[in-house]
Amino acid sequence: MNPVAVIGAGPYGLSTAAHLRALGVSVRVFGSPMVSWAEQMPTGMLLKSTPAASNISAAEPGHTLGDFGRAMGEQPLVSDWDIIPVDTFIRYGQWFQERLVPDLEQVRVVSVDQRGPGFDLKLDSGEQFQARAVVVATGLHGFAYVPEPLRSLAPDGPSAVGPVSHSSHHPDLRRFAGREVIVVGAGQSALESAALLAESGAQVRLLARRRGAVGFGDAPDHQPRFRPGSPFGRAFSLYAFSYYAQAFRYLPAPTRLYLVRRVLGPLGAWWLRERFEGRVRVSSGHALRGARVDSASGKVVLSTAAPGGRAAEFAADHVLAATGYRVDLEALGFLAPSLRTALTRTGASPRLRPDLASSVPGLYFTGLPAAATFGPVLRFVCGTEWASPRLAKAVAAG
Repeated sequence: MNPVAVIGAGPYGLSTAAHLRALGVSVRVFGSPMVSWAEQMPTGMLLKSTPAASNISAAEPGHTLGDFGRAMGEQPLVSDWDIIPVDTFIRYGQWFQERLVPDLEQVRVVSVDQRGPGFDLKLDSGEQFQARAVVVATGLHGFAYVPEPLRSLAPDGPSAVGPVSHSSHHPDLRRFAGREVIVVGAGQSALESAALLAESGAQVRLLARRRGAVGFGDAPDHQPRFRPGSPFGRAFSLYAFSYYAQAFRYLPAPTRLYLVRRVLGPLGAWWLRERFEGRVRVSSGHALRGARVDSASGKVVLSTAAPGGRAAEFAADHVLAATGYRVDLEALGFLAPSLRTALTRTGASPRLRPDLASSVPGLYFTGLPAAATFGPVLRFVCGTEWASPRLAKAVAAG
């Protein structure tokens, strides 16, 4: 029987592969382990999520973040007070891969096309083969979102060396020491990028569309006592999103898309407040209206609509868009056009069945592309606990 192909070697791809292998399914897994985390997260970044929300699901015990710390002879990260450095999480993912997906193939899938009941795949190594099912677990790749006024300054796309970049373009923000940088956004990525820039010696301004002060979450000892716990905090809604993702798909599509954007939205981690306040200038309530490069100074000039309808302008050497990610199936260029056309969608995301199968038989999606169907938990690593066993059982049964 032809193997199952898993495309992607981040938390969702590795978790899915581990569950498939535990069920005895023949599987080939493609990608570089934790590559997006290694290449898109700046040096010194810390995870907003707690250790309980950062475990990669496996079919057998012994593969949590705490288990990794104990195996490495390090202090295990298990408490809600423990803060996870991104390099520790990358090493955890690589350790998980070495133990449970040791034959990972570090090559790129160039194309996937349907052929009869299965799929034809081509690799950048030149190999071609057939798979009976394909699992797309490519994470955030290709989904970086930059607002239109900023995209107009980068016809060939935002980049780390141009006037405008996305936060995912910078493994090291120290290159901006001594320069003026505007960070656009108000979520964890924006707030932490701004703090890291300031700590690296940059002059930083945060430009946020929302009015009022930027927000930070509560420390563990300030969580509500009489509400159910979840990997994201204590709240009835967060508990439901975490443990009843299968019910989320019955909500109307506009409601699902709204909740995926807004739940656990623009809010900084509790431990970030003291690093941010007093070090980063904040201009809130400013909606972007235009962007240009001043020919005399070479600076990027942003035009905004300020509170009360006032117009305002801000200038800097560089603009960093920490504006998150938006799923767009057209960005998955390795999928044949006929496959993308055949996919039933919710917005720009695939509409999935309860087992994470798409409208194309044998083609599955997990991680961020599945969030529009199953809710915000699929945006986070802890979503592997819900998604991976279901997907693996469905593929094994098929």
